[in-house]
Amino acid sequence: MDHSIAGRLTQTGHELLVRVYFEDTDFSGVVYHARYLQFLERGRSDFLRLKGIGHRELLDGAFGAPMAFAVRRMEIEFLRPARIDDILRVETRTALLGGARVVLDQRILRGEADVLVEARVKVAVISPAGKPMRMPPAVLATLAPEEASVAGA
Repeated sequence: MDHSIAGRLTQTGHELLVRVYFEDTDFSGVVYHARYLQFLERGRSDFLRLKGIGHRELLDGAFGAPMAFAVRRMEIEFLRPARIDDILRVETRTALLGGARVVLDQRILRGEADVLVEARVKVAVISPAGKPMRMPPAVLATLAPEEASVAGA
């Protein structure tokens, strides 16, 4: 598999490879639970980046009014531990898309089928002042895969 530093877009979304380093683990050599949140954040950021929706461009108003994405809710299930030197694959896909929010499904896997973490992340669109706002049509169209559900927000 050929992966750039930002991972790669797939037919269903995005995948990013992450190596587990000593700094990611606790005293027992297992990945510390909060570190998975960072792996998931990298997956979401690189998914947006490869789709042409950079965080700087959003803040600079490249899609209309200046805006940002903010995590509003996250459900996460820790299924199995990762250990030092493991190569993990962070998968991200759009699950639901609405006028002011996007729901992303994410998984962290080791190998092809060993699912370690599953997460559902609700992300809101906000103004620089932190007020909710509607997603611009260009961003909606970019994030909407054919299999995603579209709902009002």
